[in-house]
Amino acid sequence: MGSDDIQPSKDPRYYRDVAERFVHAIPHGRDLNVQVEEAGYAEVILRMPYQECLLGDVDRGLIHGGVLDSLIDSASGLAVFCALPAMQAVATLDLRIDNMRPGLAGQDIFAWAQCYRMTSQIAFVRAEAYQQRDKPLATSSSAFMRASSNQSFMDKGRAV
Repeated sequence: MGSDDIQPSKDPRYYRDVAERFVHAIPHGRDLNVQVEEAGYAEVILRMPYQECLLGDVDRGLIHGGVLDSLIDSASGLAVFCALPAMQAVATLDLRIDNMRPGLAGQDIFAWAQCYRMTSQIAFVRAEAYQQRDKPLATSSSAFMRASSNQSFMDKGRAV
């Protein structure tokens, strides 16, 4: 990442606060018990605890692919929020996911995401979903549009 791209400027606790607010603001994230494992400048790791309702193929014990897609999209958007100089709304512009192997029943799923480039209008992110860190289930490359409106999830419940 070039020095002119994005620079950390917040207390490390700020990123954890942003991440916790984010996962609690998204209804399906709450329903699926998505949890923040790590949050720092432009980078996050989320965890989705295993639940039987995540299975797409019950007979073979395989996690539904949409679960991975949703977790990667959430982690990617959150990495953008952790890279912004000030809170603003963002929207997924492009999300490419390469599925490598299915998730297996009985194991939590993690998603790591890093915002590696920020322009005045677009943020670029790379991400991985995994159950074992050295064996990705899916990898992703995405772009997010910045400032699609003046409100974000951080403004929820506060006068803006």
